[in-house]
Amino acid sequence: MFSINPNSGEPIYRQLTGQIKRMVAGGQLRAGDALPSVRELAAHYAVNPMTISKAYSLLEAEGILERQRGKPMTVATQTQSKQSEQARLQQIRPQLEALAIAVRQLQLSEQSVLSAFSELLAQKNEEE
Repeated sequence: MFSINPNSGEPIYRQLTGQIKRMVAGGQLRAGDALPSVRELAAHYAVNPMTISKAYSLLEAEGILERQRGKPMTVATQTQSKQSEQARLQQIRPQLEALAIAVRQLQLSEQSVLSAFSELLAQKNEEE
């Protein structure tokens, strides 16, 4: 469901919160959808349960997730429906800017980068 990279410079709780926000914005997670339990995610990704709990708590504080006693954490009912494509593109702008800098520094052609990215997207779509 999620893609956690423990070797990334970004903390795991941030990776998780970012992915959940994007999945809600993109409509993959809808209001009322249940998320895996803290223990389940922690065991699956071999991370400390407090890390998952922190991510869920931050998202709850932002109104993205809801906690109901004795039930799994769910996407909040007041969560906006799927955002516009422009709003979703804004969420990945920082990653695109970092990629653009790396492309320039490595002196790669736009065509080779777009081709590599298309292949990667196709691979990720096949994994789902």
